[in-house]
Amino acid sequence: MRYKRIFGLVMDSIGTGEAPDAAKYDDEGSDTLGSIGRFFDGALRLPNFARLGISNLRDEPIQGVPAAEHPIGCFGKMSEVSLSKDSMSGHWEMMQLPVMQTLSYFPNGFPDDLLDKISEFSGRKIVGNRPESGTKIIEELGEHQMETGDLIIYTSGDSVLQIAAHEDVIPVEELYRISEYARSLVNGPDYLVGRIIARPYVGAGKGHFTRTANRHDFTLKPIGKTTLDYLQEAGVKTIGVGKINDIFSGVGLDEGYHNESNMDGMDHVDHVMEQDFTGFCFTNLVDFDAMYGHRRNPQGDGQALMDLDARLGRVIDNMHDDDLLMITADHGNDPCFKGTDHTREFVPLLAYSPSMKEPGSLGARTTFADFGATILDNFGVAGPSNGTSYLDSLR
Repeated sequence: MRYKRIFGLVMDSIGTGEAPDAAKYDDEGSDTLGSIGRFFDGALRLPNFARLGISNLRDEPIQGVPAAEHPIGCFGKMSEVSLSKDSMSGHWEMMQLPVMQTLSYFPNGFPDDLLDKISEFSGRKIVGNRPESGTKIIEELGEHQMETGDLIIYTSGDSVLQIAAHEDVIPVEELYRISEYARSLVNGPDYLVGRIIARPYVGAGKGHFTRTANRHDFTLKPIGKTTLDYLQEAGVKTIGVGKINDIFSGVGLDEGYHNESNMDGMDHVDHVMEQDFTGFCFTNLVDFDAMYGHRRNPQGDGQALMDLDARLGRVIDNMHDDDLLMITADHGNDPCFKGTDHTREFVPLLAYSPSMKEPGSLGARTTFADFGATILDNFGVAGPSNGTSYLDSLR
């Protein structure tokens, strides 16, 4: 075992240029990091990311973030093999469980037989039922929902069914109960949906609605064993921060922390770093996706990156010689691209330990599963052959 503790940090939606199969997803030209850099026109400041090598892993540096002459970490990028570009498939593949089964998508809304069951169970009517931005459909139908108690149900380009309701009209626990029932309806064989998302919101009326941190994802349970399972079975501690617990339905996790925001998530990372343990801490920072990517807000995305960069300085300073930090993403969500959905991109891969002597390139990895394979390799735990470890390159 080279590293006693591994901290995996997922910047939800921060891609780094179109993936080799981007054309299949109509995502040619997408580049989340490149778009953010161009939007800031040289004013993007990411000194800690820069010294880790975030611009070194790209063909062209991020505008305002020069490639490091002597990066302190290893750098590369990964492409996805899963037949999807959402958070569930991205994280599952990182944990060596690529999603090779086609999930159910609903570009024309959900079928009546499915909605009728949800309506009967909840005792409530349903409005919406179309692919739409969450903020837009809540703005449009929020007041109606408050007046009638109806459920706002909508989807997106992902395999997802989202249920929105005002917290003062439908209490959060009731919304969770309805969402959990919806989850039971779409586990196959007729419908196989990746995520049911409860989307509570608050606000007095149109123009004042805000989605809250009480969002809860009811994810399809992993259809096979993941890196987390193998670690747990071997007695290696596993910790999930943010929506990791939701994405894996709690399977393979010893401990979990719910995030209110990116910065709250980093507070949890700081807390975990104070603990003495042998294991893997897996963190998702969702603000990039939920707050900025889908809303096509490059200003917010860039500011969130700069805020995270500042917190990375603290993480780096507090690392032990036998700690390893690995930073990546689960997919892209170019805030300057067409539409409002995720984009099929490479994701960055950064690795750092204070004990590194010869940092360098990790190249372009052909599957996210290399991430999990490296973790298992480090702890000497046998697992699947879906990925290739790059542990020997972390010198």
